[in-house]
Amino acid sequence: MSDNENIILKDLNDDDLVEQMKDDLYDGMAAEVFEGTQILLDRGWDANLILSDALVEGMRIVGIDFRDGILFVPEVLQCAGAMKGGMGLLRPILAASGEKASTGKYVIGTVKGDIHDIGKNLVGMMLEGAGFEVIDLGINNPLENYLEAIDEHKPDILGMSALLTTTMPYMGVVIEELDKRGILKDLPVMVGGAPLNQEFADAINAHTYGRDAALSAELAKTIMGKNS
Repeated sequence: MSDNENIILKDLNDDDLVEQMKDDLYDGMAAEVFEGTQILLDRGWDANLILSDALVEGMRIVGIDFRDGILFVPEVLQCAGAMKGGMGLLRPILAASGEKASTGKYVIGTVKGDIHDIGKNLVGMMLEGAGFEVIDLGINNPLENYLEAIDEHKPDILGMSALLTTTMPYMGVVIEELDKRGILKDLPVMVGGAPLNQEFADAINAHTYGRDAALSAELAKTIMGKNS
């Protein structure tokens, strides 16, 4: 987005710096996003304000262009890496103050029998870019892992991923058990993965089907009532 490669960030006023950080994030420039975050912190900016105005807003633009086919997976991964540069500075500050990411808490993991994680990881990055605190359970998760994570982290949303048609039905096993335990009525479950579709999500009683990473982040924000 930005054509100015020699901009001196510390010479920009706050508003221009935030705009430049969004441009740098879009361009996958991790060092510049890190530097801009540090400058704003040094100027007394609240960590959550930097998160929302610069990083989350920057990733929102990335998400729109990813959804519209302007950006592709490798570019989004670069953008997410740039965002993590700033998040590395903000996380300890937010943790020390007792504050968390502003949008909500999201537990995500690939289901039992499935070791694929590229799609899940991309969803997690987009969610983090949307301001969620993401707890990633990794791959090959049995029911017990989800139950333990729900008990420990008290998430606002649970996400399950599968790439194999043979592992898709396990999502239904997890959802059925959540329903039996009375958890499902209070915990929206989002499912996603290449072989899934809306009909399958409806059949297993999932709350939401995330067709792709950008849409999953938008749907998660909608669930939290924080989508514009």
